[in-house]
Amino acid sequence: MPEGHRDKQSWPLSAEIEKFLAEPGQAILVTLRPNGTPHAVPVSFTWDSEARMARIMTVAQSKKARNLVAAPGSRVALCQRDEVSSWATLEGTGTIFDDPGRLAEGARRYAERYGKEWINPPGAVIIEIAVDLVMSRNV
Repeated sequence: MPEGHRDKQSWPLSAEIEKFLAEPGQAILVTLRPNGTPHAVPVSFTWDSEARMARIMTVAQSKKARNLVAAPGSRVALCQRDEVSSWATLEGTGTIFDDPGRLAEGARRYAERYGKEWINPPGAVIIEIAVDLVMSRNV
């Protein structure tokens, strides 16, 4: 395996990876379209290490949400990188929810991470990713 590159499947994650995932950056979310091709889009997200869950606030009409509705239980990947050469990818099962409790928790975590309120638009949903694989480099 190349220097600085790690596949990590056990918890707890290293302090360095946790710190990196707590930084208020963006990531690229990859979902699969119904025809099997990848759909990649930049997103804001939050990481809950205790629950091993990433959360993404969005709307039901977004392509990423529609991809997950079309293929319940499908795999997704979420990759955050810095401006140099460090990155961490979270992989797992993505699920869409629209219940108020989950939306409120997602909005609370979003505000905590990004320092601003998430605007709750009509059709709001939350993507929850049950993370079971974390890969990283130079983190």
